[in-house]
Amino acid sequence: MVALPTGPHEPTRRTDREKLFRGAPLLWRTLMRVDRAIIGITGRLEVTGDVPDELRGKPLLLAANHIGNLDALVLIAACRSRRLAPRFLATGGLFDAPVLGGVLRRCRHVRADRGKSTAGEAMDKVVAALTGDHHPVLVYPEGRITLEPDMWPERGKTGAARMALASGATVVPISQWGAHEAMCYGMVRVESAADLRILLTSWLRAVRRRPRLRVHFGPPVDLGDLSADRIGDAARARDRIMRAITEGLTPLRDGELGAPHHQDPTRPATDKPSPWRP
Repeated sequence: MVALPTGPHEPTRRTDREKLFRGAPLLWRTLMRVDRAIIGITGRLEVTGDVPDELRGKPLLLAANHIGNLDALVLIAACRSRRLAPRFLATGGLFDAPVLGGVLRRCRHVRADRGKSTAGEAMDKVVAALTGDHHPVLVYPEGRITLEPDMWPERGKTGAARMALASGATVVPISQWGAHEAMCYGMVRVESAADLRILLTSWLRAVRRRPRLRVHFGPPVDLGDLSADRIGDAARARDRIMRAITEGLTPLRDGELGAPHHQDPTRPATDKPSPWRP
């Protein structure tokens, strides 16, 4: 095999990427390394696409579809492979948990209190995080694991779109498929050892099967003609983001555009089909 010549700026770009990545808290980078080992045991990670170098170090929002209990770990491993150390927008309950809450704060993740009087503060926190730090913020625009009948993205909420418009951040869509095979849906909350046993048992079955865990970084979503102050633009931005995620998801689901091959009897489903499905 003949080695291709290296472009004049490639060594500099690799150095810049590494410098930005190593600017993340040491604890978070260590946990990302542990996460990659867990995902390596769980299945076969396949990552395509990337975040352009010119967007790194600038306000950047990563928007991903949500398909299962383990998909955050898959996304962390995929981001690490691209030398990205994103902060997650996480529910406030996780920040209140012993030990875990302290870890999340030390890793500079962003708190979002859903259904509380402080919920609106999440917007300001994300905008401040996006504009005050060179590491991207990763969000789930759907707000929950999809309950769409065939696991296509749900309509989504406007929160991520409003964050992007208010901060001027670029949105990079991330599409993923396969993580739903690595752990069952189980239950909304783990409240007993029996609940935990159901999840762990499903994960151990996945370790034996080693499912394909596919992640794709798509091209940036063009929101340049939209404004945070114009009525209706948040919904328009949401629609563009969700369509971009679905566009990247379609080839990952080749052969599974209808019902997924892997059926999870513990997963509930709504009767509302996705407005984005091809």
